[in-house]
Amino acid sequence: MKETIFLSIASYLDPMLFFTLNDAVAKASHPERLAFAVVDQNTEDQRAAIAALPFARQVRYVHLHPEDTLGVSWARNVAFSLYDGEDYLLQIDSHMLFEQDWDSKLLAQHAKLRMRSAKPVVSTYPYRFDFVDGVPQPMKNEGRTALVLRPHPEKNPSAEDAVLRFMARHLFTDEPVLGCHVSAGFLFAAGAFVEEVPYDPYLYFHGEEQSLAVRAFTRGWDIFHPLLIPVYHLYKSEGTAYTTHHWHGESEARRAFRSSYLQERAKQRLNRLLMGDGLPGAYGLGNVRTMQQFRELSGIDYANQTITDPFDGKLC
Repeated sequence: MKETIFLSIASYLDPMLFFTLNDAVAKASHPERLAFAVVDQNTEDQRAAIAALPFARQVRYVHLHPEDTLGVSWARNVAFSLYDGEDYLLQIDSHMLFEQDWDSKLLAQHAKLRMRSAKPVVSTYPYRFDFVDGVPQPMKNEGRTALVLRPHPEKNPSAEDAVLRFMARHLFTDEPVLGCHVSAGFLFAAGAFVEEVPYDPYLYFHGEEQSLAVRAFTRGWDIFHPLLIPVYHLYKSEGTAYTTHHWHGESEARRAFRSSYLQERAKQRLNRLLMGDGLPGAYGLGNVRTMQQFRELSGIDYANQTITDPFDGKLC
């Protein structure tokens, strides 16, 4: 059975885009089964460089000038629109490093999880990699812990703001852990996820993962944090200003909507989803599970603005 994988990549002024594409193909067990959706938010159209790639026919490329874009959720919605019935979805960022045979490893994990869930999602914050003397060096884990995504203790949801900050914490275990949150930079699931949990283009940045996680859960998808993650992420340094952030740079002043407006609109939208009417339509809650069931799983009670720890001190 030839299982195809749809790789959704929204890139914003990212010099690592071609590194990511080439590394994914070079290290795949079956590169011919990959289909890339690249939304390239860049001042220059890189269509000619894409066409020169040996796997160019596998890349669906959309170029958007940074002045015309409305944030990461909007761009990922565009990427999802390039889906064409592939068997699996892998959503990643445009600055990633892959392990050898990463595709086979993800497919094997997913197949095993199908014995626990009809609709598993494999997701967590990947381990980092850095360049040392120009060579990518991944921070590898030993497969003895899962990175469980939990709300940061610095903030509870409030009646005015449901946005939470999440962090990855280790849990010693020998099997994937059922979780309540996803990483937008590493999410692997059946391709049907694209159509069942479409990306909300009215979100901006903060709250993106909360929306995905809750809407997936209420539609019957189960999120699992794996022991082994065959991709690595090039993280930015915290507290450093980057001109390649969507809300920085000259493009900000020339957009139809300023980032401050987009952030506020997204906050109000997330509030409606999690603490209001649930939002109507495709970008709202599903009807397979309830928010009460989400609270029981996650310990996050949006209605009463409280958070409890279902892991009872087991995380480190």
